[in-house]
Amino acid sequence: MPNIGPVEIIIVLVIVLLIFGPKRLPDLGRSLGRGMREFKDSVTGKDDEKHLEERNLEQAAPVAPREPVATTVDEEARSRAAGPADAS
Repeated sequence: MPNIGPVEIIIVLVIVLLIFGPKRLPDLGRSLGRGMREFKDSVTGKDDEKHLEERNLEQAAPVAPREPVATTVDEEARSRAAGPADAS
């Protein structure tokens, strides 16, 4: 198996630069790094821990607030007391 030296690495980098261009190289490097990090996390199990923490945070998040009650206790008591009198 041939050894890969600095000259071969430079040749590969020049070919990659010619194929993808200087504008797309940062995006390519970023996506390659992200993919390697996700692979490493999935192998070590860190990815599962992150998802569990996210799920726990989502479950602990408050539910949308309920609609406030339109009447107070005093108004409710008055309407109940006046209710049968109004019905007659």
